[in-house]
Amino acid sequence: MLFQLKVKGYQLLATLSKWLGKLIPVNNPILFCGKDASLEMCDAVVQLGHKRLLLVTDEVLLNMKLTDKVIAQLTSQSIQVSIYSGVQPDPDTKQVAQGTKTAIENHCDGVLAFGGGSSIDAAKAIAACVTNSKTAQQLAGIFKVKQAILPLYAIPTTAGTGSEVTPAAVISNSESHKKEVIIDPKLTPRMAALDCNLMLELPPAITAATGVDALTHAIEAYISTNATDHTNELALSAIKLIFKLLETAVTNGKNVQARQSMAMASYYAGMAFSRAGLGYVHAISHNIGAKYAVPHGIANAIILPQVLDFSLPNIEDKLANLARLTNIVDNGVSDKNAAKTFIAAVRQMIKSMGIPHYFENLEAKDIPELARSALKEAHFTPYAVPKYLDQMGCENLISKMMKA
Repeated sequence: MLFQLKVKGYQLLATLSKWLGKLIPVNNPILFCGKDASLEMCDAVVQLGHKRLLLVTDEVLLNMKLTDKVIAQLTSQSIQVSIYSGVQPDPDTKQVAQGTKTAIENHCDGVLAFGGGSSIDAAKAIAACVTNSKTAQQLAGIFKVKQAILPLYAIPTTAGTGSEVTPAAVISNSESHKKEVIIDPKLTPRMAALDCNLMLELPPAITAATGVDALTHAIEAYISTNATDHTNELALSAIKLIFKLLETAVTNGKNVQARQSMAMASYYAGMAFSRAGLGYVHAISHNIGAKYAVPHGIANAIILPQVLDFSLPNIEDKLANLARLTNIVDNGVSDKNAAKTFIAAVRQMIKSMGIPHYFENLEAKDIPELARSALKEAHFTPYAVPKYLDQMGCENLISKMMKA
C-alpha cells in the first residue's frame, strides 16, 4: 500500500515535469554535418568575434593529433587557443576545477569541447563554473546555473552520448565518488559539428559501447511517459539507424556512411531524451559506473535488457512497434511475441559486439546501496519510467547482473 502511494507521488512528479518541460526553452545547437564539418564550424566561431578559446579534450586525442586541424584553423584566423587536456573517462570535479582555472588564467572568452561525452560534459561544467564563480559540486542539480555560461561549442568524436545537444553534464564527485548531474538549458552548446572524419579511427570496442549508449537514450526516451510525438519521431529515427548501421560501424570503421549515420542517430537520441527524459537504465548505470569505474556505454549495455524485461508488461505495444520498425518481425506477429523478440534482438546485438551481460566486479554487499542511490536518482529527478521499482525489486534486478 505504501509503495502504491509513493508510485502515485512519482507519477504526479513526472506529470508536473512533463508540463514544466513544455515551458522550458530547448536550445538546439546550430549543426554542421559531414566531412570537415568541424573546420566549417571553426570558421563560424571565428565570425562571432572570439579572441581566446579554451579547447577541452583528453591526452589520447591530443597525442593522436586529431585536434591539430581544428587548432590550426582557429589560430590561422588570429584566435588564441589554450588547451586543457586533463579530461579522463567519467570526468570528476577536480578535472573541472583545473579546467576552470586554465580558462580563467588565459582569459578565455569561449570553450570548445573536442572529444567524447566526457570531454563535452567537462567543457559544459567548466564554461558554467567560470561565469558563475561556483564549483561543479555547487552547480549540481536542476536550474542552479544562474548566469549565462561562456559560449560553448562542441565537436564530438564518438557517436553515443548526444552530449553535444543536451542541457546536462554528468560529473563524478571526487570526494564521494558518486556521479552528479548539472541540468540547465544554458549548458546546451551554441554550435555542434558532426564530422565523420574524426570517427573513422575509433576502435571497435568504443564504437560498440557508445553506439549502445545512443540506443539506450533513444529507447528510454521512447518508453518514457513524458514522450511526445516529436520526441518519438526523433527516438524512432535513432533506433532505426542504430539497428541498421551500428554493427557496420563496429566491423568496418572506415565506412563513412555508417559513421555519419551513427553520429546523426546519437544526435537524434540526445534531442529525444533531453525532452522526454531517461529511466532506470541510466539511474542504475550512473551509480554502478561511479562505484566500479565501468564505462558508461558498457554499463548501459548490461543493464538495458534487464530493465526492458522488467518493464515489458507496461510497454509491450511500444517494444512490438520497435520490432516491426527494425524489421525484426513481420507485421502479423502478435505484440507479445514481437516485444519479446525485440528484447532478444537487443541482447544478441550486444553479445555480437563482445559486450558481456554481467559486471565483473559487482559485489552482493554493494547492491542495497546501489539500489537506493539509483531509485533516489530516478524517482526524484524525476524520470518518467513506465513501471516503478521498489527497493527490493531494484536489488533483485541488479543482482541479475552479477558474474555467475
